Amino acid sequence: MRLLRSQSVHTRLARAAFLALGVAIAVPAGMFPMVAPAYARGAPDSFADLAAKLLPAVVNVSSTSTIQAKNGPPGPEMPLFPPGSPFEQFFKDFMDRNRPGGPQQQAPDRKSQSLGSGFIIDPSGLIVTNNHVIDGADEITVTLQDNTSLKATLVGRDEREDVALLRVKSAKPLPAVAFGDSNNSRVGDWVLAIGNPFGLGGTVTAGIVSARGRDIRQGPYDDFIQTDAAINRGNSGGPLFNMDGEVIGINTAIYSPSGGSIGIGFSIPANMAKTVVAQLKDFGRARRGWLGVRIQQVTPDIAESLGLKDATGAMVAGVNDGGPAEAAKIRNGDIILKFNGQDVKEMRTLPRLVAETPIGQDVPVALWRDGKEMTVTAKLGELPDEPKVAATTPGTPGAKPEATKPTAIEGLGLMLSLMTPEARERFQLGASQKGVVIAEVTPNGSAAEKGLKAGDVIVEVQQEPVSTPADVQKRVDGVRKQNRKSVLMLIQSQDGIRFLALPLAAPGKDQKPG
Repeated sequence: MRLLRSQSVHTRLARAAFLALGVAIAVPAGMFPMVAPAYARGAPDSFADLAAKLLPAVVNVSSTSTIQAKNGPPGPEMPLFPPGSPFEQFFKDFMDRNRPGGPQQQAPDRKSQSLGSGFIIDPSGLIVTNNHVIDGADEITVTLQDNTSLKATLVGRDEREDVALLRVKSAKPLPAVAFGDSNNSRVGDWVLAIGNPFGLGGTVTAGIVSARGRDIRQGPYDDFIQTDAAINRGNSGGPLFNMDGEVIGINTAIYSPSGGSIGIGFSIPANMAKTVVAQLKDFGRARRGWLGVRIQQVTPDIAESLGLKDATGAMVAGVNDGGPAEAAKIRNGDIILKFNGQDVKEMRTLPRLVAETPIGQDVPVALWRDGKEMTVTAKLGELPDEPKVAATTPGTPGAKPEATKPTAIEGLGLMLSLMTPEARERFQLGASQKGVVIAEVTPNGSAAEKGLKAGDVIVEVQQEPVSTPADVQKRVDGVRKQNRKSVLMLIQSQDGIRFLALPLAAPGKDQKPG
């Protein structure tokens, strides 16, 4: 503002000088477009009143676990000598004589302590924290703001979202806080973090919401709130509050090369956490919706090959046998655009939407298939503890006999061959594997640039099964006639199965491996 005011003064003085000389100044219309000013609410004079209200509901969580000693007596290990060496028995006798307690004593088990934070959500004694704070604990102790220590029992925990629910018994009702609507929190909003950093006890730090929807590769449901409020070791499990005193997040992780706060902390959004907490309270475990698909990201090349305007949605790369998706007739190659009325803008959005949907609910699923949008209805199941592996090798019975000599596919830089016994043996392919084998790849060609290699198997082209090189060539020619720039393939490799949009070179180019 000081710079703008200074410019305004100089401008007025210059204009006055010109007018004094009898010079008129004409400013073209639109030369200086009007820009609407942006306003921000001022920072609070103090967070003291809010902190005083919230601190009593935030607790310290201490857990103790037993680490079993390794087999063998304590002390240094004996040097290794050749079997039968005279030094072997000499060192054994020496170390046994000098080992504490003699040669028969085993090392005692050790106790390990973990410190974290939590917050009371019910006056009866329900406390929320992170799962990693109490994971493997034999004993959990909760310390209130007035230094009262209470033994806690585990109600339930969820490893996938790193949430745990504890219960303590108190002679009087405990101060509690409530979850807020984390979806209403915007980047730039003020927040307070309260917790137990480095075991120091109730500590308040302030900051803003730095970002939303962060994926830090901690799990399939990552959707973290990022904040610059100082979060350190021991803050894990503590609450992140908005200015209304509502919990909008559970402080869970930090990014730090040094281990201390550098202003990049991550909190589990309240809207995700409170669903899990409710299930832990009712069932002792988290129960999530399950669609039964394996998905991959929709790239611009894949979108173009399917006639989809934007690279959006989640592409189905596998369907679980007997799962809800199979019953709903969802199939490989479908792109899920919407789930239960909510847009699936990118791949990682779908697992969270499915997990948060009630089990047994009939859900509309909008798909992109065969160049148009359609909707099916899926009845969600419950996510298994160990998710089943999706079907990855659709069968292509009735393959026609064809010459075993590899066939070049124009414009792809590939040489393909039938799935012969020789090919199975050469590339170590299973007896149930279907499709067409890639025999050779042109160096520096489009296939090589996409990571394809000899031994990979083309299972589908343009979402249709293939069993011969002629099938592949036919579908590639069909794509060319539609003037598309790439062809969509379902590829099975040692790394798994995935869809790949392969750019098409002009016929006569990039044909033969060199």
